[in-house]
Amino acid sequence: MSMNQLPTSLKPYFWDVSFESLDTTKYANFVIGRLLDKGSAEAASWVLNNYSRDDIQRTFMTIRDFSPKTANFWSIYLDIPRDKIVCLQEPYLRLRRSHWPY
Repeated sequence: MSMNQLPTSLKPYFWDVSFESLDTTKYANFVIGRLLDKGSAEAASWVLNNYSRDDIQRTFMTIRDFSPKTANFWSIYLDIPRDKIVCLQEPYLRLRRSHWPY
């Protein structure tokens, strides 16, 4: 299996895109984000084994589509300063609370 091909066991996490044509290099942030935020231990393991630590850290510092709990966990695990993680910044958290105050 090449890096550009996800294991079929991860297909349920990509219900909204064409799984067979998903380019894991071109859309690395999307794949990393989806699997680390919504995936299983198997999904997280695949990400950690197929992407560099820098790529994963950059994803957390670039996209905000993570739950705060997930972002907190990965900030500790990957040693990313919380102030560098986009989804943990107060303006985004305030916006998130205004849409879903729970």
